[in-house]
Amino acid sequence: MAMPASTDVSTGVFTETGTETEVLIAGAGPTGLVLAIDLTRRGIRHRLVEQEARGFPGSRGTGLQPRSLEVMDDLGAITALLASAGPIPPVQSWEGTERGREWSLVEPGDPSPGVPYPNTMMCPQWRTVEVLYERLEELGGRVDFNTALTGFTQDEHGVTAELRHADGRVETVRAGYLVASDGGRSAVRKALGVPFEVDVVDERHAMVADVRMTGFERAGIDRGHWHMWTTAPGGLLGLRPLELTTDTIQVMAFWADTSYTPDPARDATPEALTRLIAERTGLTGLLPEEVIWASSFQPKAGMAARFRSGRVFLAGDAAHIHSPAGGQGLNTSLQDAYNLGWKLGAVLRHGAPDALLDTYDTERMQVAAGVLELSTRVHGQDRNVGFERGMSRRGKETHQLTLNYRTGPLARELRRDLPEDGLRAGDRAPDAPCTDASGAPFSLFDAFRGPHFTLLDLTGAEAVGGPDAAAVADAEWVRTYRIGGAAPDLIDTGGHAKAAYGSGLFLVRPDGYVGLATDDAADVRAYLAEVSGIRA
Repeated sequence: MAMPASTDVSTGVFTETGTETEVLIAGAGPTGLVLAIDLTRRGIRHRLVEQEARGFPGSRGTGLQPRSLEVMDDLGAITALLASAGPIPPVQSWEGTERGREWSLVEPGDPSPGVPYPNTMMCPQWRTVEVLYERLEELGGRVDFNTALTGFTQDEHGVTAELRHADGRVETVRAGYLVASDGGRSAVRKALGVPFEVDVVDERHAMVADVRMTGFERAGIDRGHWHMWTTAPGGLLGLRPLELTTDTIQVMAFWADTSYTPDPARDATPEALTRLIAERTGLTGLLPEEVIWASSFQPKAGMAARFRSGRVFLAGDAAHIHSPAGGQGLNTSLQDAYNLGWKLGAVLRHGAPDALLDTYDTERMQVAAGVLELSTRVHGQDRNVGFERGMSRRGKETHQLTLNYRTGPLARELRRDLPEDGLRAGDRAPDAPCTDASGAPFSLFDAFRGPHFTLLDLTGAEAVGGPDAAAVADAEWVRTYRIGGAAPDLIDTGGHAKAAYGSGLFLVRPDGYVGLATDDAADVRAYLAEVSGIRA
């Protein structure tokens, strides 16, 4: 049996007394894996359980937006991911067996010193998940597969959960916090009774399948394009060659008949797909040979009424579901975990008040609502205007680089007379190439990478109040870099840091957003004491 746990009421820090873990994560999809990686590098004891066996088989959420690539960079997974990913291929429109025009689905980003990953990349979700598994294991973490969360209770000190293993064994686990990343049908959310309002985005039903095929050359289907039949009889059909393979195509089909609900067992067999492709395209050369994975869905949008209930948090699809249009769902989910991880670390390791965890609910609900509006609007353009006219081309707002927490409870903008288009507290902290004191290249993202706060001193002189006024007590938790001045840590050789930030002191949160912007070092100490419980 689990021993009782206690919480220091002066700090809100959960203390284990013979308990199993500090954080229990239910669901090892991308959301749960990102959170587990972040907690592992912070030294937070956790359990990550997944009711299925290892190896999600499908492509599903394939688009990784630039902001998510930055998250993967910080977590140490970007090299493996980019080795498996590729750019979004140009769309090739078709009318039956005749090629139409070629166009770009997503507006390209603008390469700049502040944005190291300007463009969306494509990677099958199964590979993204595997990259995250591998990174977690590199750090010493693991996933308990074939382990289902079957029930839980919570009290003011923690959560007691019941886990059922594949062999029928039942395990009772005591945790400080529970994070539900168990998908759109979240059992945890339902058990909490959290309302989850869902709107149907499209009356049509759709199916997506990963299919090994032959006959590409005979059919005239090259691997360099995303092939679309938007006016096909029966409904839209898309064929996209998948990364990492030479013979696998993602088949996407909508049914114009809104009364028809596709069933993968019936509609995603090789024989059924052969008929579907021939009927909608007129092409007869393509031969589906093996269906690796298939799923049907009706595009919907929904969001939980709250993302925190006591010691339980909802993240990813458990908190919000999106139309796939615009590629926002998986990316928003990753950043839920990225936002929550550092806050759990601050409370469990650095004495931050429990109220810091309330800001997860506030910040991420605001972002999720905006992203849901965006993905629903993009889907409406696709539905009502049509791909073939190109008016549903995804704009740069889908890159998620402009999402911010300016109006959130952790943003402190204390400078005056700022330019209208200038960086503000709450904004994403941009990158900038610099050099260190030895002249070696060292970017701001190099400074940010890791589980710490980063204090950028761009005052160009000694910090206000004395030479050590901007220093903080815990150098591992808050790292300071002076840029410019008499004895700089970093040299802004191209002026890119100054151009991106302006002048002042900038405290960058562990999730890469500016928490505080000020001209007075005393504000840094006050912010850390208030927000993180850190005394400088």
